[in-house]
Amino acid sequence: MSIQINNIDKHFANFHALKDVRIDINTGELATLLGPSGCGKTTLLRIIAGLETADSGRILFDGLDVTDAPVQKRGIGFVFQSYALFRHKTVAQNIAFGLTLLKDKPSKAEINNRVSELLELVQLPHTKDRYPHELSGGQRQRIALARALATRPKLLLLDEPFGALDAKVRKELRSSLKTIQQEIGITSIMVTHDQEEAVAVSDKIVVMNHGTVEQVGTPDELFVRPNSDFVVDFLGL
Repeated sequence: MSIQINNIDKHFANFHALKDVRIDINTGELATLLGPSGCGKTTLLRIIAGLETADSGRILFDGLDVTDAPVQKRGIGFVFQSYALFRHKTVAQNIAFGLTLLKDKPSKAEINNRVSELLELVQLPHTKDRYPHELSGGQRQRIALARALATRPKLLLLDEPFGALDAKVRKELRSSLKTIQQEIGITSIMVTHDQEEAVAVSDKIVVMNHGTVEQVGTPDELFVRPNSDFVVDFLGL
């Protein structure tokens, strides 16, 4: 699914969080919103998801205007930094949760098959009957990813997905994320403030600063042809 973000503006009281943001993301790309804290990247992600409303501008999915569509109509999967797993549900029940809410609910056998398929995808089939508190941070993040993919969304959104993990686990998981994303070919948008992380996984990087887009390009393009002092300084060039 292709994404067009057209002239998005957002205020919170007197704070201008996003200023005429325009970005195009191609089908199957993993694009990263990169910038310091407070630059507007999470706000933009939430607007794309339908969890926040823009003051002006439009969001298009495959050319279809979804600006006013409710979150449940957008066909997205969302991975939160906090994992947001249900503590009282097993791993299998967490992954299956979105499937049980579908209008055309799959059969129990279909749900079980989908859960098994996703556990294999994230390489955690042995955790099916465990609870979140019995998993490591890295395992919980993989299960959160599996749950986000359960309903076969067309767009995957990830908000600082590795922020709560130590450096070694982050490196392992970002490699796994890129492999999975490429394997299923899902358009993905990730938020991070970590330049190394963005370079490691992204097809496209959107560098943001004070609610504006400083530059959009591949990792190589940003490093070879940075177009502002901010980009040079933030990337450490």
